[in-house]
Amino acid sequence: MVEHDSQRLDAVFQALADPTRRAMLRQLADGERKVGELAEPYAMTLAAASKHIKALERAGLVRREVRGRIHVCRLDAQPLYGGFEWLRHYERFWNQRLDDLEALLRAEDDASRRAPAPAAPTSAASAEPPRPSRRKPRP
Repeated sequence: MVEHDSQRLDAVFQALADPTRRAMLRQLADGERKVGELAEPYAMTLAAASKHIKALERAGLVRREVRGRIHVCRLDAQPLYGGFEWLRHYERFWNQRLDDLEALLRAEDDASRRAPAPAAPTSAASAEPPRPSRRKPRP
């Protein structure tokens, strides 16, 4: 079962890795489309569009139905859930790290507010020596 899930997840991320396929999925989110309609915005052949659609089908993201000579595709978003769950693990990981960083920074701010201000030097000997002037001497 784990191997099957891993293969499915790999196929989903591989399908989503291509911007053309992601755009096709966005189109299909609005409703079913013919292969030609999916190919049209990219000036690609039906064969090239079909290769993209096959990658989406392997991932389980698209269902293709043949109606006579016309191939109609529709979105099946269920496999995206597996990818979402995989990403949620890392969301929790980073949220925890960011929460820890925030707590550390707040504690540091609180400590600096409670610390007494540094005392002013009491004698001329402990004062900093005067800085040399950066101005160029007049001729």
